[in-house]
Amino acid sequence: MARSLKRIALVVTYGTLLSKLGGLVRQLVIAAAFGVGAAYDAYNYAYVLPGFLLILLGGINGPFHSAMVSVLSRRPRQEGAQILATLNTMVSAVLFAVTIVLVLAADPLITLVGPGLSPELHQNAVLQLQVMAPMALLAGLIGLGFGSLNAADEFWIPAISPLMSSLALILGVGLLWGQLGASIASPAFAIRGGVVLAFATLVGALLQWLLQLPALARQGLARMRLVWDWRHPGVREVWQVMGPATLSSGMLQINVFTDLFFASGILGAAAGLGYANLLVQTPLGLISNALLVPLLPTFSRLTAPEDREVLVARIRQGLMLSTASMLPLGALFVALGQPIVALVYARGAFDQQAVLLVTGLLMAYGVGMPAYLGRDVLVRVFYALGDGTTPFRLSLAGIGLNVVFDWSLVGGPTPWGPQLPFNFGAPGLVLATVAINLITCAALVLALQQRLGGLPLDAWGRDGLRLLLAAVLAGLSAWALSSGLDWAPDGIGRILQVALSAATGLVVYALIGQASGVPEVREITHGLMRRFNRR
Repeated sequence: MARSLKRIALVVTYGTLLSKLGGLVRQLVIAAAFGVGAAYDAYNYAYVLPGFLLILLGGINGPFHSAMVSVLSRRPRQEGAQILATLNTMVSAVLFAVTIVLVLAADPLITLVGPGLSPELHQNAVLQLQVMAPMALLAGLIGLGFGSLNAADEFWIPAISPLMSSLALILGVGLLWGQLGASIASPAFAIRGGVVLAFATLVGALLQWLLQLPALARQGLARMRLVWDWRHPGVREVWQVMGPATLSSGMLQINVFTDLFFASGILGAAAGLGYANLLVQTPLGLISNALLVPLLPTFSRLTAPEDREVLVARIRQGLMLSTASMLPLGALFVALGQPIVALVYARGAFDQQAVLLVTGLLMAYGVGMPAYLGRDVLVRVFYALGDGTTPFRLSLAGIGLNVVFDWSLVGGPTPWGPQLPFNFGAPGLVLATVAINLITCAALVLALQQRLGGLPLDAWGRDGLRLLLAAVLAGLSAWALSSGLDWAPDGIGRILQVALSAATGLVVYALIGQASGVPEVREITHGLMRRFNRR
């Protein structure tokens, strides 16, 4: 099993790496073309609902994907094809109606998400939302297909699928840039730029769905016809997991709506959140997919009472690997935020003001990195146990708390002005999300402890504190080197500043982590050393 997990993790890692590199290049092109200007700011509001559905329903490790893996992993291939065809039919009917609603109600929906937008930004966002509305239908088909492929031990196609969206956007923006030149960021062309962004995003989603069809056919899972076998036990089982899981994940995405609601009164905040989120999601998505994709089928196969000890060991492995990888990453984001943002984005229309805005957001994200991935590991355990209700209830509670935290950390805005003496600005919105994730992780651990009849939380907690100390010292080391030397302000100087400072921090973290005796740090370090030596 260990060799199989490592093989799967390697396939997923390489595929996800390609996708994340494509996403990084896409964001560099967008940043250089539009900066934090009107076209991309409006795009971030228009993308909220289609992107929410694409991430929620079509994303790897999303509820559709997780439910299909959990159910189809235990069923014959022919029965899996029948289940997939039925769910494709049912989901398509629902999401076609959602697509119509997005087109017809685009104006009030944009008002709901961004009440503080100027009339020009509002009009631009409405038009973009109408263009991207069909992504709702594609999202469901993508998620069901990818879950079915992973259940059939097909991991490469789902991992590289997001690359299609990046390529479509790079091509679309590149063609527009070739046509308009330096005027591409001009307010006079904001509508045209917004439409190109929206249409390229829609084409990218379509390509993701088309890419999976040959693989589904090869696995005997493709049935291109309408099937209404909704009484099938497998279909019912998928809905039992997928229904609460979708609501639970949806509750998390509602927090994004809340953040944008409060961000609409902060100039450039929506665009800044998009750029900072890309820097976070590039490594987070890579590690998340490499860790969660192979672990989810394993969790699902260890739910019998006689496998309880092995399941607990796998849960420990997932949590500690996520913590061991996320803590140093978060420390580096906090310590090296400004040089990282300047290295990646500071060109074209992306000026120093934009660098400072995104730096504050990236540092805030860095504080909560371990909670992002740890929460996902815990939620997948509940899904494997057939319990989507517990994560849903906690997500529902998190919505109310997120509203309170968002409102408080941006100064308590009201029609009569700010009501609180402190205001963290746009980073406060990220810190609110971090707080929610930490609270959710703690509640999920306590619920899981009760569900499984006890967990060795004391031992896990001691190892976690050792890793936290190692990450703090690593961050301080990276910051000292970055700020202590006079680095050249050109591209080479920025590369050296980030690379050498980050490498110093990671070496400090590895040495302290290994000395502390945490086995997962030794596992990660030895694995990297073996791979480096083979090179």
